Amino acid sequence: MTAKECITGRRSIRKFTDQPVSHELLAEIVSCASYAPSWKNTQIVRYIAVEGEQKAKLARHTSKHPGNGAIIDNAPMVIAVTMIKGRSGFERDGSFTTKKGDHWQMFDAGIATEAFCLAAYEQGLGTVIMGIFDEDEIAKLLQIPEDRELAALITIGYPAETPAAPRRKSVEDLLTFQS
Repeated sequence: MTAKECITGRRSIRKFTDQPVSHELLAEIVSCASYAPSWKNTQIVRYIAVEGEQKAKLARHTSKHPGNGAIIDNAPMVIAVTMIKGRSGFERDGSFTTKKGDHWQMFDAGIATEAFCLAAYEQGLGTVIMGIFDEDEIAKLLQIPEDRELAALITIGYPAETPAAPRRKSVEDLLTFQS
């Protein structure tokens, strides 16, 4: 699979088969995603794989979006994408390097999340990235350390559907040139 095929072929999957994701395969995907670029190579992203009863609690108690609980219930595994606070976008003395302040940490988490999803797709797995949830509730449930922040949830599993690609904006809408 080429990079172009991977990027254009990946879809947000919301229905999964009941086949579990092996821990070895997940480790392979995380290893690949670890090559995502980050601010000054800080590599702030950490993943928490949630299965079984803990995943069921996550679906029952932390969904703020009506459909997310059902998607989580249907997936064999959920990945909590967390990031170490206070490193991305900062200098060693704790000051911000740019006007964007700590926004760089979410930028880095986004890059790593997409790398994770593309690596999963290459292995035949489907994913959907979710951002509507109760951060405090999930942090408590998953015992996320104080020095980390939750960036996103990713459901992962073997797809039970292959949705069509949503319409994309034209290149003319997306690209301008200046000389």
